[in-house]
Amino acid sequence: MKKRVIGLTSVWVLLSVLVTAQDKFFTKNGKISFVSKGNIETITAKHKGITAVVDSKSGAVQFAVLMKGFEFAKALMQEHFNENYVESDKYPKADFKGQVTNNSEVNYAQDGSYNAKVKGTLTIHGVSKEVEVPGKITVKSGKPQLNADFNILLSDYNIKIPAVVKENISNTVTITVDCALEPLKN
Repeated sequence: MKKRVIGLTSVWVLLSVLVTAQDKFFTKNGKISFVSKGNIETITAKHKGITAVVDSKSGAVQFAVLMKGFEFAKALMQEHFNENYVESDKYPKADFKGQVTNNSEVNYAQDGSYNAKVKGTLTIHGVSKEVEVPGKITVKSGKPQLNADFNILLSDYNIKIPAVVKENISNTVTITVDCALEPLKN
């Protein structure tokens, strides 16, 4: 009888851990890119190492990206980005903390594609702004994939464009997020 109680207790504890773990999803290899289309030049950069966490139960979402991880087509652009614009030594990361406001419409347990509305605080260059971003959550085999495209204004984050290159760099930057998440293991 004692062995049976211990066995049932062990199964219950294991199931509790599995259920809890499947509420949260995580990646360290999310992708983000941005495009700035100036009158003379289009500047693009990609990053393949953003960290993202989603709590499917509450709808809480969090992203973090190290600014020095952005890769540009030209090394000089990357140097100017880090030193002159986002000041990566002073402000090493950007992050977003928010909420899927229509989380009840997303069924994380069933394959499908769901429109998502995400609202939260985006911090870049030491400046935090409230943003609302439309996105998509695609669930496949119990794993969510997050996708979003949205625009920000560099001036909203105190990122200054020198007058001499104002024609090259647009104040509007389009950001694309693509994160395939895995269940978070305890």
